[in-house]
Amino acid sequence: MTQRQFLLLCFLPLAIFTLAFLALPLARLILASSESEAGWAIYLKILQTPRYLSTLLQTVLVSVAVTFAALAISTTAGLFLVRNTFPGRSVLLSILTLPLAFPGVVVGFMIILLGGRQGLVNQLLPGHWVFAYSVLGLFLGYLYFSIPRVLLTVMAAAEKIDPALEEAALTLGAPSYRITLDVLLPALASALIAAGAIAFATAMGAFGTAFTLATKIDVLPMVIYTEFTLSANIAMASALSVVLGLVTWALLLIARSFSGTTVAAGG
Repeated sequence: MTQRQFLLLCFLPLAIFTLAFLALPLARLILASSESEAGWAIYLKILQTPRYLSTLLQTVLVSVAVTFAALAISTTAGLFLVRNTFPGRSVLLSILTLPLAFPGVVVGFMIILLGGRQGLVNQLLPGHWVFAYSVLGLFLGYLYFSIPRVLLTVMAAAEKIDPALEEAALTLGAPSYRITLDVLLPALASALIAAGAIAFATAMGAFGTAFTLATKIDVLPMVIYTEFTLSANIAMASALSVVLGLVTWALLLIARSFSGTTVAAGG
């Protein structure tokens, strides 16, 4: 067996997997979106139908809000954990990354226990504080499982920053906020872009949490689910899935071009 034949043999499982589980299902999804009376104009119908368009915009806005909130919280916490050693640090880090162990349905259930009709907030505070089934509840659920993904990425990048850069800035009399803006954030820029892309893509496609919480609001994964299961509208469900994939893929492509690293969606 020649080296060329050996390499081809090694790539054969990858080629089979790519064709069977990626290329063919994706091609079938795209073709299924045109199998209606509207044909390929179904994508124009999405933009012309208020429900679909508002759902798409709402999904993007919630995902963007989750991304920026996760970046702000995780960057602050990540820099603190990297720069400081104290008793209980490992326990705190374990707690912050605990959401990685929970599926979306469990996260949604936890938000209901916090802000549902019988939730903790509603029992402790006066008034009727039910937010679990609103955009706020969905935002908190998405944020809960986005923070650990961003946190681990930021911490890995922060550990590689040369402390001498900060020491030099301090020696020159730079205040703390200037060190953060001029030294730390530029050094973390690639990691922040990559982590933000992961958070955005995860929020865009999250289904379990949305399935549990989105009773009064529409997000794209839920609309896709209802179109497919309740309305048997396979063409529209396929078209919405393609749109969801294109929006997420475009963001990942932009993030990769800015970060210079491989960006992949998680969860």
